[in-house]
Amino acid sequence: MPRYWLMKSEPDCFGLGDLQQCPDQTTCWDGVRNYQARNLLRDEIKVGDGVLFYHSNIKEPAIVGLAVVVREGYPDHTALDPNEKHFDPKATVEKPIWSMVDVQFLSELPLPLTRAMLKQHPVLRGMGVLRKGNRLSVQPVTPSEWQAVLEIEGLPDPLSG
Repeated sequence: MPRYWLMKSEPDCFGLGDLQQCPDQTTCWDGVRNYQARNLLRDEIKVGDGVLFYHSNIKEPAIVGLAVVVREGYPDHTALDPNEKHFDPKATVEKPIWSMVDVQFLSELPLPLTRAMLKQHPVLRGMGVLRKGNRLSVQPVTPSEWQAVLEIEGLPDPLSG
């Protein structure tokens, strides 16, 4: 059984459209520098898991698309490169510290699900992304939350069968 995740990104840094433009519509989810989110990437997220792609730090933050995990956690190479924005001088090849996964674009949502819309839905109003103080860029989503998003959007489950 797949698990489900919400991954946040600022669209001016890397948006859903950027994922669509990547070769094979696939890229690494790099640059996560929070230990709790890192642990999810390293230990919990598996190939075949579903991803709700969330645009953050914009006027109306929203879930805008779906993706799937296509490679499990591995060392985040951007931590090792001093020319990278997410360089960490404490990271080494022997002790990489940070992890990432690869994700592949599945679809854009017909209607972005804004925070206001999530708060009004009986299943989605408990999502972690709505909790005060929850700033994690990677967070779990329940199967019922995943299904509710698909139902609202009128989409079949791209991970079933």
